[in-house]
Amino acid sequence: MSAGTMERMTMSDGAEIGVYHAQPSGARRGGLVLIQEIFGVTEHIRSLCDDYAALGYEVLAPAVFDREAPGFEIDYTRFDDGVKLARELHPFDLTLADTQTCIDALAAKGPVFVVGYCYGGSVAWFAATRMHHVTAASGYYGGMIAAAADEEPKVPVILHFGKLDAHISMADVETIAAKDWPNATVYTYDADHGFNSDRRAQYDEASATLAKQRTLDLFHANGG
Repeated sequence: MSAGTMERMTMSDGAEIGVYHAQPSGARRGGLVLIQEIFGVTEHIRSLCDDYAALGYEVLAPAVFDREAPGFEIDYTRFDDGVKLARELHPFDLTLADTQTCIDALAAKGPVFVVGYCYGGSVAWFAATRMHHVTAASGYYGGMIAAAADEEPKVPVILHFGKLDAHISMADVETIAAKDWPNATVYTYDADHGFNSDRRAQYDEASATLAKQRTLDLFHANGG
């Protein structure tokens, strides 16, 4: 049974969008803003939220495409539809603003962490470099990070990339790692893009388990 519910939240531009909200089980460790892939706040994303909630985190996952496509939720075969929304129809800066709104909603209660996957993985990087009230962030295979690698993270951030990823070259990963920012750690895995999702063929259990443990270790080391 799902631990969370889809609620409505007003964003900084006045728009009201859906936000999946999962309450923590047991003692509250902190807040967590979880940012989706391009496929929406899917069953997989909601499941991830519930998993983190079971570990003690209060989780908010904004449906960032709700303005353009309310209730948007597609499967992995509709990749092009997700790309069109992410790259053409929806301003990325709005996603960053929505992430900040969710962070702010949790900040008064304790530390706030950010985790994101694919599209959301890039958001996690910008959460560490640009946003306020963020304690630490973990980004999975974010394709926009290399172009913004000159931005120094203000808080600890870890990044996860698959060595077999056809969407993000190892040259880009090396560009990020070469910056050697004190607050940034880059991990690579013998896996493909999307290795964290057990709903897709690229799932790699060993890599997903290790990346999740590293993410939790980061949170625990920073008050979560």
